[in-house]
Parts: sequence; C-alpha cells; structure tokens
Amino acid sequence: MSVRGHWFLSPRTEYCVAVQTAIRQPDGDYQVSEWSQVVEFCTGDYAMDHLQQLLDKAQAAAGRPLRFSVFYRNQSPEYFQYVRSECGGAMLPSFKDNSGSHGSPINGKLRGVFLSCNTEFDTGLPPKDSPYGPLRFQISAERLLNPSTNLYFADFYCMYTAYHYVVLVLAPAGSEGDDFCKTRLPRLDLTANPFLTYAAGDVPVFCHASDVILEVLFTEPLLLENGILAQISGRPQLMSLSTANAKKDPSCKVCNISVGR
Repeated sequence: MSVRGHWFLSPRTEYCVAVQTAIRQPDGDYQVSEWSQVVEFCTGDYAMDHLQQLLDKAQAAAGRPLRFSVFYRNQSPEYFQYVRSECGGAMLPSFKDNSGSHGSPINGKLRGVFLSCNTEFDTGLPPKDSPYGPLRFQISAERLLNPSTNLYFADFYCMYTAYHYVVLVLAPAGSEGDDFCKTRLPRLDLTANPFLTYAAGDVPVFCHASDVILEVLFTEPLLLENGILAQISGRPQLMSLSTANAKKDPSCKVCNISVGR
C-alpha cells in the first residue's frame, strides 16, 4: 500500500523536509523506515501565471475611472531637506519593502520612488491633508505617464481593512527597471487598463481607478525642480496607517489567490 500527498507551499519561504515511510505487513503491522536526510530549500516568487490571477482579481475591484493631473508624494520637511542637501535635489529610488503579497517579485528587489495619484471624489484633486507629512511634491502626470514609459502590474493586497491597494510600476522604456519588469510582471496597455491610463490628444487625459488605492513605483530618480513642493495640512505620521512591510490579510477572499491549485 502506498500513500501519496502534496502540499501547497508559500512563495519566498524556506522549508526543511524529511521523509519517513511506513509499509504495511501481511500481519497488519507496519515496517517503519528511518527518517531520510533533511532537505532544505526556498520557494521562489510568484510566477507570471500567479500574477495574472492576482491581476484578474484586482481588475474586478478597480471601479470606474476618475481623471487626475498630477502624481504626488507626501513627506516630512526633514525628508525633503535631506533630498536637497544629500541627494542633489533628486528623490532617489530605494528598494521596495516587503509589504503586500509575500510572493510579489518586486519586494526587496526593485528600486523605485513611490508616488500616489488618487484624488478626492468631490474635487478631483489630491487629498487636502496626509498622515505622512505636511509637505507635498507634485509633478505633472504627463512627465511620467506617456508613450515612452511602460506600465506593469505588481501586486494587489489589503491589510485587514475594507479597502485594497494595487501596486503598479512605471518604468521608462529601455531603463534598468523596465528590463527587470519585462520577464517578471504583466505589462499593461497604457491606453486600456482599469488602473492607470493615458489618452493622447491636444490635452492628454489621465485616469486612475476609483475603488482601490494606487501605489505607483517610478523606477528612476525624480528631481524636485521638475515639480512643485507645497505645504498641506499634514499631521504627524500615523504608523497604523503606514504600509511599510505591512503583511497581507491571508484570509481575504478578494485579494488572495490559490498558488499551486
């Protein structure tokens, strides 16, 4: 008699496995072997088909498109002072943290500058305040979202809340970030996707999804001189609202996928 089984393994996880067999004898007893040698291994990131499953779920949650005109980043005065004094006035890409889906290929591997673009329903403008700091850097959407830039889907997750995050990557065509994403992430059509779109014209039109929070990772440095820095109604950073290294809710039926099934 033989017994077979299989296990659904988590991505980016170290495992130690040892095997012991039990063979049933004619008299009903079992002959049990010694434990095998322990095998150690680490599983990989989400494959492209896993990300496609995640993308399909994110598309269903995106909501109707809303117009926007700027990308923005809210931070403390100390952050922007550091950018000026130590980085030559450029916000430099840093490695994506481990927040969101554990298997996302960009976690800890792709550098970028995180930006927002969500707007308020009543004004069509960025929120008036932020828990992440009283200064806001704004840059025209056209500078970053245009035909010379490629857009990729990277993640869809929530943190035990009713709202969901979608992580997108904006990488100038031919850049190091673009080369990283080409074989690892689903590429989105700039003119036809449910999250972030560009429509050419005398006055280009930009839209973002209304029912998810977009986190946009731009893979190149951003010069402060290419945008504007303005005071907003900032508050001291609320760590409970921070997504830094935040873990995805594994029980959510909306944003989890069945890896290996």
